[in-house]
Amino acid sequence: MRTFNRRRFLRGTLNGGMVSVGLPLLNLFLSDNGSAMANGLPIPQRFGTWSWGLGMSESIFVPKNTGANFDLPEEIAALAPVQEHINLYTNFHVFRDDAPNLCHHSGWVVLRSGTAPYTSENRPGETIDVSIARQIGNATRFKSLSATATGDVRDSFSYEGGNSVNQPEWSPLRFYNRLFGDDFQHPNAKTFAPDPSVLVRKSALSAVREDARKLEKSLGAEDRQRLDQYFTGLRDLENRFDLQLTKPDPREACVVAAAPSDLPAGLDADLVSKRHRMLTDLMLMAVACDQTRVFNMFYASAFSATTRPGYDKPHHTATHEEAVDDALGYQPNTSWYTRRAMEEWAYYVGALANCKEGDGTLLDNALIYANTDQSFAKVHGIDGIPMFSAGSAGGRVKTGLHIDGGGSPGCRLGYTAQKLMGVELESWGTKSNTTSSDIGEILI
Repeated sequence: MRTFNRRRFLRGTLNGGMVSVGLPLLNLFLSDNGSAMANGLPIPQRFGTWSWGLGMSESIFVPKNTGANFDLPEEIAALAPVQEHINLYTNFHVFRDDAPNLCHHSGWVVLRSGTAPYTSENRPGETIDVSIARQIGNATRFKSLSATATGDVRDSFSYEGGNSVNQPEWSPLRFYNRLFGDDFQHPNAKTFAPDPSVLVRKSALSAVREDARKLEKSLGAEDRQRLDQYFTGLRDLENRFDLQLTKPDPREACVVAAAPSDLPAGLDADLVSKRHRMLTDLMLMAVACDQTRVFNMFYASAFSATTRPGYDKPHHTATHEEAVDDALGYQPNTSWYTRRAMEEWAYYVGALANCKEGDGTLLDNALIYANTDQSFAKVHGIDGIPMFSAGSAGGRVKTGLHIDGGGSPGCRLGYTAQKLMGVELESWGTKSNTTSSDIGEILI
């Protein structure tokens, strides 16, 4: 057994030549010590997420009325153009149980994974977008896509496991080239020519299977399991190569624009807004062209460092150092940042709602989940973290509602979203965050 080492490759032949595929890190390498379209095609399900940082000013964010036609306090007044397309969820709680309240971490991790983390580096379980991508993301070129307006690839609320964070794209130009570069097969093209290089890459994976079977017989149980997980990933990659070698179904909403110019680095609010809107337009173009059906957009990080022209404190610093104005009852500069975030949420929802698809729009055929990391960021509050959804998930979700959770687990929205997307689960979350109760008020 010790004749194997990390340099061992699985080998096979392809067209008379040798091909090889490297192995994962196995124990034996170590010491002893994750409505139809107009053309008749079914419209696929889509799931997206959106996030902003540092919560809200409750007195001017949470509506006084629940249900339909809820009022829009001044901090969310920008949502008026898209109110009919969204649901707002307030008074849903995050429970840390015996874990600490980790600043700007515990809240979003619980809402996205169902489990309270014990350290700032800890990311338990997997996020809901990953679970949903496993269910609906296997028929597209990209199982999921992520993008961030912050310019920092570390700003992600999506992960497959503790050390497997799904890094977002941050450059509009790089994102465009990844989506619509040489490997892109336009679904509405009159002709189709499979890329020979893709065929070679797919065949290379197939060619090593015999060597893999031989190796598996000589491994311990844990290493066989690890090797099986590794080859599950390779088979998934092989299937995606198959997709690129097959003419895609036409998508009437797929209209590819010219490549964008890139943007400078920086976190000025106007620059972040411009970057967010460019990345949003590219992401929706990718969805319309059926390049992905699961997608994440991050407007701001949990420790949002967005800056305001003429004001000396970035968003995160302002939440802690700005006093609550006695006359207003909230932090005015901090609220300014939240209002900008809501403007961008409105843009994101509006962009989906304006993209015609079949008899409706892209938003009609999607469910978008949106959350932040805190409720009142000044004291790192996690009770009552606000959440949104947008879209009717193919006519299965009512919209235009304000739902008061009555102190129930915020994980109810993640549970509901997963069930809507076909993930089979009787309950979701751990300890006090466990729920088997969907948000029935929004279901049709």
